[in-house]
Amino acid sequence: MIVRLLVAAALLAGPAIAQDSKQAQDADQSGPPKRVRSILLYGKEECPKPQNEDEIVVCASGGESPYRIPKEFRNQRKDDAASQAWTNRVEMVEEVNRAGLPNSCSPVGTGGQTGCTRSAIRQWYQERLEQKAKDAAIP
Repeated sequence: MIVRLLVAAALLAGPAIAQDSKQAQDADQSGPPKRVRSILLYGKEECPKPQNEDEIVVCASGGESPYRIPKEFRNQRKDDAASQAWTNRVEMVEEVNRAGLPNSCSPVGTGGQTGCTRSAIRQWYQERLEQKAKDAAIP
């Protein structure tokens, strides 16, 4: 009985083994493509067609323009020290060292209160300029 079972299993596996070897031969004959082109497209460019059967063309979208900064990186404001001009740094140091002097907006010293209105107006004006710049950047 076991012998019959082994013979039946061998007969059933024979066509599958032959089929696998035929697929392997076909794959060896066709081989990889002779030429692969990778193309980066910008805007509304079309993907070119392959020039022959042995060529594969791979296309990817590169965005609006190769010379334009992507939208997620535009108009990012940097407040770190490296991105500040020296004049702004000097003005900040002078303002900090002015505590107690007239127009300093400080509770210490005489005349410190006179600068609070001035600093509020300066802050309002700066915010207004930034808002105008943002509005002008919107197409």
